[in-house]
Amino acid sequence: MSVTTPLRVGLAGVGTVGAALVELVRERPQLAHGRSIEITAVSARSKGKARGVDLSAVTWVDDPAQLSARPDVDVVVELMGGADGPARDTVMAALNAGKPVVTGNKALIATHGLELARLAEAQGVPLLYEAAVMGGAPAVKLVREALAGDRIERLFGILNGTCNFILTEMERSGRSFPEVLAEAQARGFAEADPTTDVGGFDAAHKLVILAAIAFDAAPNLEGAEISGIGSIELIDIRLAHTLGYRIKLLASAERDGAGARVAVEPMLVPLGSPLAETSGALNALYVQTRRVGPIFLQGAGAGGPATATAVAADLADLATRATRPVFSRPAAELSPLAAGDPLARSGSAYVRLTVRDRPGVIAAVSEALAEAQVSIDSFLQRPVEDSGHVPIVLTTQAASQAALDDAVRHIAAIEALVEPPRVLRIARI
Repeated sequence: MSVTTPLRVGLAGVGTVGAALVELVRERPQLAHGRSIEITAVSARSKGKARGVDLSAVTWVDDPAQLSARPDVDVVVELMGGADGPARDTVMAALNAGKPVVTGNKALIATHGLELARLAEAQGVPLLYEAAVMGGAPAVKLVREALAGDRIERLFGILNGTCNFILTEMERSGRSFPEVLAEAQARGFAEADPTTDVGGFDAAHKLVILAAIAFDAAPNLEGAEISGIGSIELIDIRLAHTLGYRIKLLASAERDGAGARVAVEPMLVPLGSPLAETSGALNALYVQTRRVGPIFLQGAGAGGPATATAVAADLADLATRATRPVFSRPAAELSPLAAGDPLARSGSAYVRLTVRDRPGVIAAVSEALAEAQVSIDSFLQRPVEDSGHVPIVLTTQAASQAALDDAVRHIAAIEALVEPPRVLRIARI
């Protein structure tokens, strides 16, 4: 096909991102370095739904999997979401038909990435997914292309804007998690069922994709440790700030022998660091490499215009016939990223205890930590007037996860404890 011939797009999914892509392509049809891009056919769940964008000149297809069968479609863009069902069927149909695919579907790539990569490469067609991670910020291109000549040792960051907005707003307003979550839902930042976001799963999908590229493997969602922010209380946000930290849902991946430890969890981040200052719905990513050193990337992690820009970047690559493996190396050479031993990881931790105000409690806590060979770095006690209960907060020196778990078991056995210990790891930045 001549580079002067338009690249004809079949679009599956015309939600927020899909509608923004339609507008972007109409405003900038020549975005692909001189070759025009044209959306010729679309498919979505409901034909009659108002989408704020004119689709009258575009062919409607009821079954998105049939887009790839059309002679006026050169590439299928999948923006429906979901690891299975119509999204997977549509992508599989396009690849089997020998047509390139651009997707923003992180759940699909994180869950079925290796299978799809093998099919795409066997068919000799690209499968691109820049929009699946960090919206408009070019995280995939940074890790897969810009740093191809270096060795990535570690990456970590804030990969879910909903959680970041909630934690930022809890600190700013002094409101509880349920109150701020309700506002996030009312403003469209969170779904009616927010589990994927606040449970850490959305961030995990993005993280395992980046980790797979960074560490020359295929995505392995089952190997990720995943914790959300649903249990974060306002008292922890305030006490962490007093100690010089801010709580963030942090996604991190680090080499561990032949594999990597991949985890999403709320952690304490030092005040003044770029991650601590990443507020609202922004996303941010640190990449630590052997030669270049640390690289920091920040940007809008979601939203129609930002994510549509990432989709357009992939379309521009297709229009100029740029080719590369789906991940860092040909799929035939890859296996799922091996999970590291979570008990072997080492670091410092924040521990909050609520105890009855009676003599000997602090000595009992110190003894429990000593038995587990965990040392205290800092200690903070905040009496609560007329309550009879006292919050005790301590941070530990670096210790293995096994030792820290042992210390928490010893502390949980203290009779004066009112509720189970709250433990959050402290980020190493």
